[in-house]
Amino acid sequence: MGMMETVDGHALSGASNIFWHGSQVTAEARCRQAGQQAATVWLTGLSGAGKSTLACALEDRLVASGHPAYVLDGDNLRHHLNSDLGFSPADRQENIRRSAEVARLMNDAGLFVICAFISPLRRDRDMARDLIGANNFLEVHVSTSRKLCEARDPKGLYKKARAGLIPEFTGITAPYEAPLAPALSLDTGALTLNSACELLYQQLARRFV
Repeated sequence: MGMMETVDGHALSGASNIFWHGSQVTAEARCRQAGQQAATVWLTGLSGAGKSTLACALEDRLVASGHPAYVLDGDNLRHHLNSDLGFSPADRQENIRRSAEVARLMNDAGLFVICAFISPLRRDRDMARDLIGANNFLEVHVSTSRKLCEARDPKGLYKKARAGLIPEFTGITAPYEAPLAPALSLDTGALTLNSACELLYQQLARRFV
């Protein structure tokens, strides 16, 4: 068995006949053109916490300010790129891995990427940080309480989980591991959407604009 090849520290499985083709345009040049240091904002929290709503508000705020940005939403990716994955621990980890790889490529293109994923396990979020690069990664805990998330239940998932129709549902029958040291913690039960978005925008601007 041959040794596994790596490119920029990333393992290439079965890559004996695969070669990395570099670009003549550097990531730094793309960032200069965009007028920003590309970064990924990783929003983690329970279902119903407000991650997707906040991600879209931040995207709108950034684009209105002249900063190219794009939202990667967990449910949206499961419609297409990750449609072959279920919700076993292994599939959840693969869902995060693929999504982080996409975010890394979009950062390389000079974009701000806003990821909205429950991503309940610290080890999976740490993997995402390692893939994207710690200097380009902003972990944000949307810390809305489970009680409020369940009261909102915008997709009816908590009701189904309580009825036993969804096994391994995060916050009910599966664990959620809150970040130990997030860059920012936002409780959408205590903050208006505009206030939470502005706090997040200012945090991003201080570090990357």
